[in-house]
Amino acid sequence: MPKKKAINGDTPSEEKLLAILKICQKMNSKRDPALLLDLLAREAARLVEADRSTIFLLDKDKRELWSWVALKSEEIRFDARLGIAGAVAMSGEVINVKDAQQDPRFYLNVDQTTGYQTKSVLAVPLKNYDGEIIGTFEVLNKKKGTFNSEDQDILLALASNAAIAIETAQLFQNLKQHRDKLLEENTQLWREVEGKFATQHLLGTSEKIQKVVRLLEQISDSEVSVLIEGESGTGKELVAKAIHHGSSRARRPLVTVNCAALPETLLESELFGIEKGVATGVERRIGKFEVADGGTLFLDEIGDLSLVAQAKILRTLQENMVERVGGRKWIPVDVRVLAATNKDLEEEIRKNNFREDLYYRLKVIHVRTPPLREIRIDIPLLANHFLSLYCKEMGKGEKEFSPGAMESLTNYQWPGNVRELENEMKRLVVSIRKRVLDREHLSDNIRKSVRIDRKASHSLKEVVAETVAELEKEMILDALEACQNNQLRAAARLGLSRQGLFKKIKRYGLR
Repeated sequence: MPKKKAINGDTPSEEKLLAILKICQKMNSKRDPALLLDLLAREAARLVEADRSTIFLLDKDKRELWSWVALKSEEIRFDARLGIAGAVAMSGEVINVKDAQQDPRFYLNVDQTTGYQTKSVLAVPLKNYDGEIIGTFEVLNKKKGTFNSEDQDILLALASNAAIAIETAQLFQNLKQHRDKLLEENTQLWREVEGKFATQHLLGTSEKIQKVVRLLEQISDSEVSVLIEGESGTGKELVAKAIHHGSSRARRPLVTVNCAALPETLLESELFGIEKGVATGVERRIGKFEVADGGTLFLDEIGDLSLVAQAKILRTLQENMVERVGGRKWIPVDVRVLAATNKDLEEEIRKNNFREDLYYRLKVIHVRTPPLREIRIDIPLLANHFLSLYCKEMGKGEKEFSPGAMESLTNYQWPGNVRELENEMKRLVVSIRKRVLDREHLSDNIRKSVRIDRKASHSLKEVVAETVAELEKEMILDALEACQNNQLRAAARLGLSRQGLFKKIKRYGLR
């Protein structure tokens, strides 16, 4: 059946009506105002066979018309009372001009600004659902002849739907901007209220613990990689959590990977993901780098990775992109990497077990978590904290340590560090019913250690004296560093005479 054509050029043909319908369907799917207006300008020019189309929006506060889209030209902004577009916006009437250069309403400055020569113009008002004018829809320079009534009907049909779509897109964008602003404010408030206390879980009053806390607070706003070194059980994962929760990524994922627990055959797919069909029965799965996108990836026990895996991680850190196993494209990722190890990586480098370039890529900031034997002054605080915590969790009555029990806990070497101490407190809460916990209630290895310590004349008083000496050495070294090794200024900072400081430096063998 032949398609119907316009009768005397009065009404759009069936073909063009169908085209208008398709354009309306497309514009309803656009939520970005710029993309929507680009679509309208392009399709309007094509439908009426014009050289160009321009959409002007009305800024009521400034009483200006401005173009979001002007095909092949720059953005335009001018007084809303000027030009043919301004006349349409002010009157709400359709204007069809065959020779724009001879029309007194034509605003020549627009052509001078864009370098374009306007000949014929068809302009219609953009009216919203309430009939309020929000702008002007123009088509310029009919390619053959002049704009007729069919062109006018087409442009009016597009304009009536376009105005509603434009307002919807603008409303959607305003809501999105408002939502993004609220999210940003919420994140900032969270950082100030909760993130401020991210280091609260790092318990301890010793200088070494406080040094770690101060460092974490200093790097909270940075995006750099951090290498955390320390013996097993010294709280490396707790440090990683404090870094993440004190950063701008706090509301994004913190993903932990225990490198020592992953078999070499699964490590690559676990970290970088795998595509479907790589092997029989294998489904597509994204890796930990993609899961952590926008957040933080914590690679625990990174010293246990093979050299092959190290090379792939290094490449990912350099490119900020991952390639899934069996994949053919690189996927961008935005991840902050924190790494931890209980090994001496510099020694591992000398043994050719760890890549030096990866080491320095990770060690932008270095954090060392001290073993418990180096911070004995914190043992009573930690022991009481865990004891109280598990009493509450398990619904037990409050318990406390006898002086003898606390002496034993303080003298013990704690090879398992804080994790071993925590487990001992948990065991005591579960297995001992008495309120006061004595030395006899402690594990055998802790009691045996005390007897050995007694033979070596290590009393609680001596332990405290050793701790005080360590603290004094730390204070002297910090003062010397702050004063650029000027002993006179360092002595004044510490409240000592220069001779007194010199004696302490000699006593402790400091340089």
